[in-house]
Order: sequence, then structure tokens, then C-alpha cells
Amino acid sequence: MDRLIAAIKATQNPSVVGLDPTTLLVPPQVFDMVGDNISDDTGAGDGESENAAQQVASRLAMGYFEFNRVVIDAVADIVPAVKAQIAMYEALGPAGIDAYTMTCEYAQQQGLYVIGDIKRGDIGSTAAAYAQHLSGLPRIADPSVDTPREGGPYDDLWHEDAVTVNPYLGTDGITPFVDSAKRTDKGIFVLVRTSNPSSKDIQELELASGERFYEHVADLVSSWGSDSLGTEGYSRVGAVVGATHPQQGRELRERMPHTFFLVPGFGAQGGTAQDVAGMFDADGSGSIVNSSRGIIAAWKESGEYRSDMTADEAFGLVASAARRAALDMRDELRVAVYR
Repeated sequence: MDRLIAAIKATQNPSVVGLDPTTLLVPPQVFDMVGDNISDDTGAGDGESENAAQQVASRLAMGYFEFNRVVIDAVADIVPAVKAQIAMYEALGPAGIDAYTMTCEYAQQQGLYVIGDIKRGDIGSTAAAYAQHLSGLPRIADPSVDTPREGGPYDDLWHEDAVTVNPYLGTDGITPFVDSAKRTDKGIFVLVRTSNPSSKDIQELELASGERFYEHVADLVSSWGSDSLGTEGYSRVGAVVGATHPQQGRELRERMPHTFFLVPGFGAQGGTAQDVAGMFDADGSGSIVNSSRGIIAAWKESGEYRSDMTADEAFGLVASAARRAALDMRDELRVAVYR
């Protein structure tokens, strides 16, 4: 986590912007603008409906990327990181995956740390394949002849600095990600105490030992990262801890002194700067707080949007509103955390 911590220190801002676009969060002018660039011939197959569906998916995917680019440009100098939720893009098929990787690559080009919110969890060769989000594809000298084999160097196809991982399958599901992260000096964030209300149905179950299930997972996460501490004292194996559980977050901070937290649930889900303050260490480090809708949809709450805006005007509003929201979040966190 050293690179992430360095980026947070440089901006004095422990916040990450979630790039989770949907058709409701992107101004319609954006899709109208990119629609002119979609070819009528998508090579989709024999059926007209399939061809039309791919055109729609391509239009939405291009709109998502252009929207993300505007948001990234607006906040790149004031936030250290972005987090892209891959589900929003996978829903659009191949065109959406392209928009996802283009978004991650563009964010890295702007100097941002990129978290891929992929929440993968499996075992064996399947987990190893998922872990290629971090390790990439082995580079080969002649693609027309050679077949990729294990060993470096690697080509980074996804442009992620860290990914989120589901621990439900245990150590077998985590080790491939840790191995890939070590190989490429990247990180993972393991789900521990998530922000959604029904998480208590599983995560708060009491075990025979008397501890809660999420506490047992927290101990596992600490052990999974015990041999990969950075110079800042934090492991490359982080934890996802929701802002909506402030007391449990404080307790987990004490329980996991070398685990960096990714904290969702701020803003739209109800978490506040005061709620997350206890998830930071005594030096104001140890956590980064995510806001998605609160920043990327700030244009909708601004009261300045008009349906007759041009695409350029809509982009301008998206940028200015996102920047204001990101600055407000930064200032709230600074007051609560750097006390």
C-alpha cells in the first residue's frame, strides 16, 4: 500500500472516487454525442436485433468512458485514487469491458491509483485466472508463433493497482491473488465488514468461539498479509470495511493495525466523515474512503442542469459539480481525520 499512501499524503486527501456510471447517472447529451460515432456495421452476427443491441451497448460504453474521462480530469489533482465497479461495464458486454479498461488506463495516465472493484472469489485455476487482473498476461516475443507461459515480463491488460476480493472460499481463494499482487507489486482489498444492511445476516453470525464471523475473517486477512508489509507498516492485503459500521470499524482498526482499509458507504449510503474517523490510525493514515454517486452524480443535485444543454455544457456541469463534491468530501475528511 506504499504507493497508495504516498498518493494520499501528496493530496492530503484520503478519498477515492467511485466510477460507477449508469444510464441514470450520465447526462443524456453524452450518449447523444457519442451516438454519431457508432458504426452501423458492428459485425454482430446475422440477426438485426443482435446487431441493434450491440450498437446500443457500444453507444452506452463510449458514453460511460467519455463521462469518466471528464470526471477524472476534474478531480485528478485533488484525489489520490479512483475505484471502478466492473459490473456496470460487464453489463454492456465486450464494449463495456473495453470502456472499463480504457477508464482504468486513462486514470493511471493521469497519475491516479486505480482500484478495480471486481469482488472475485474462486479457487484453483479459476482463481489464478481471475488474479490475472493483477499479474497480467505473460509477454511473448512472437504472438503468431508462441503461446503465453508463466514468467515475466507481463503485459498489464486491466490497468488496476489493486482489486477487491471475496474471501468466502477461504485461503484457497485468496492465495492466487496475493501471489499475483506480490509478483507485480500491487494490492488487494478483501471483504470483511461491508456497508449493506443485510450483511449482518452472515457477517455478524456468532461463532462457537464467541467472536463474530467478520472478526474471524479480519484475523484471516491480517494473517494473509503478514509477510508483505510495506515501509509504511501496512500490508498489500487490505480490507473492505463499511462506513455504515463506525463502532465495528474502530474495533477492527485496533484488531488489524497493519491492514489498510477501503471504506465504502460514505455519502449516498449514509456514512459521514465522523463515522469513518475511527477507522484511521493515530497518524491519520490506514484508510481511504469511497464516494461514488455523491461525486459522479453531483450534477443531478446541483439544480443547474437543463435538458436543452449542449453536450459541452453538460460535460462542463459534470466536471464542475464533481469537483465541488470531491473538494467538499476532502474538506470534511480533513476536519474529522487530521485532528
